[in-house]
Amino acid sequence: MTIIAHRGLWGGGVKKNSLTALTKAFEFGFGIETDLRDFDSKIVISHDMASKKCESIETLFAYYKEHQLNLNLALNIKSDGLQDELLKLLQKYEIVNYFVFDMSIPDALSYLNKGFNTFTRLSEYEKQPCFYEKACGLWLDEFQEHWIDEKTILTHLKANKKICIVCPCLHKRPYLKEWNTYKTLINKHNLKNKIMLCTDEVLKAKEFFNGN
Repeated sequence: MTIIAHRGLWGGGVKKNSLTALTKAFEFGFGIETDLRDFDSKIVISHDMASKKCESIETLFAYYKEHQLNLNLALNIKSDGLQDELLKLLQKYEIVNYFVFDMSIPDALSYLNKGFNTFTRLSEYEKQPCFYEKACGLWLDEFQEHWIDEKTILTHLKANKKICIVCPCLHKRPYLKEWNTYKTLINKHNLKNKIMLCTDEVLKAKEFFNGN
């Protein structure tokens, strides 16, 4: 299982989506999920309304390139119209191991047309993923209940789609039952490097899925 640190590796005074949290996740070998908005003609890291206190995504990309990283970047698009500037930055810092997701449908079509690695969503509320044929992967989310089963995962992998599963902990729900299901599935079908898990319980997930 490839572990994605939801808004970085935070806690103990380290804030979510801070540069410290995100680079700390990199130091531990984790990919990250982070939120992008526009502010003052720049793309900044922020889940909520942006302000001048928000860190520029370029600062994170510069760190990523400087340290010669190739960890997963899950870029959650919170504002429309970021395509041209984001594409310029991805190319400038030679970043290829990334995907964008969660943008509005009209905005997503522009990302697809410009050749971005784009994920579509699937959940109990979004049962028919948009632009499935053009998307390179799926963001699988469980808001209220566990529905992601073996058939679902294998069907999309067979269609050559990448998969990132949202851990129930992001919705304040218990998660060990689901983790056990995924671990059994991974071992059964040798899927160790084919599924991503976005979680707040980063270190626990690493030990659970990848520990000896």
